[in-house]
Amino acid sequence: MNTKDQELRAIAFRGLHEREGIFVAPNPWDAGSAKMLASLGFEALATTSAGLAFSLGKPDGQGLLLLQETIKNVGDIAQAVSLPVSADLENGYGDDPQACAETILLAAKAGAVGGSIEDATGRAGDPIYTFDLSVQRIKAAVKAARSLPFHFTLTARAENFLHGRIDLADTLKRLVAYAEAGADVLFAPGLKTREEISAVVQAVAPRPVNVVMGLSDARFSVDELQALGVKRVSVGSSLARAAYSSFINGSEEIMKTGTFGFAGGARSYAKINTMLEGTR
Repeated sequence: MNTKDQELRAIAFRGLHEREGIFVAPNPWDAGSAKMLASLGFEALATTSAGLAFSLGKPDGQGLLLLQETIKNVGDIAQAVSLPVSADLENGYGDDPQACAETILLAAKAGAVGGSIEDATGRAGDPIYTFDLSVQRIKAAVKAARSLPFHFTLTARAENFLHGRIDLADTLKRLVAYAEAGADVLFAPGLKTREEISAVVQAVAPRPVNVVMGLSDARFSVDELQALGVKRVSVGSSLARAAYSSFINGSEEIMKTGTFGFAGGARSYAKINTMLEGTR
């Protein structure tokens, strides 16, 4: 990708966060799923670490996904489409703030115009970084992002709710600190209620907030999220899980009953081929 192309994508991505209303940035896990989403008219995409891990035959959340694999995936997706791509960079692939900075630069080099850094350690017994270290990590990521020749939209994630720490006060404290450190977008995956979402939006205003749908019991529509002040919606691994679920269900039908009814609801060969033509 040439510098001018990436700069234009960065401008477009930033503009989505600055304009009125909400937008959805769904999460492909490879170049093919990215091209399909682009063909449907989405304006931006975000990668998914879980979806990538599944596609590589690895479980998610156990530190098995390598930085090199993530960066290659970012590059594959960015090359496959002309849309802005934001990268799921997990915890920056290291405890040290410098690791976060280096990961941001690698993602940008691969073609991303945005990316997220989370405050989860990846260690079951100690799942969340201390407050002070978490803030230092975001500051380092921000510094790296601002060193680039285009505006890299940095998302800071507070992971308490995903790790059983249902502590809204601490989550808000962290998100406010991340915003003050320079993060462009704030994100606390795992929020389930209107009250929780609204509290996050109000705490970090006017910075935009990302909310993930499809991962929990929360079933808000885009219109409902917009009414709460949410700017961006992602879907994490839910599209990948839906695709793999259809694959598993069809395979189980073959094994258990010897029938092939699953194919009746599948998109045709020609339709999928068409979705992959001319979407870049």
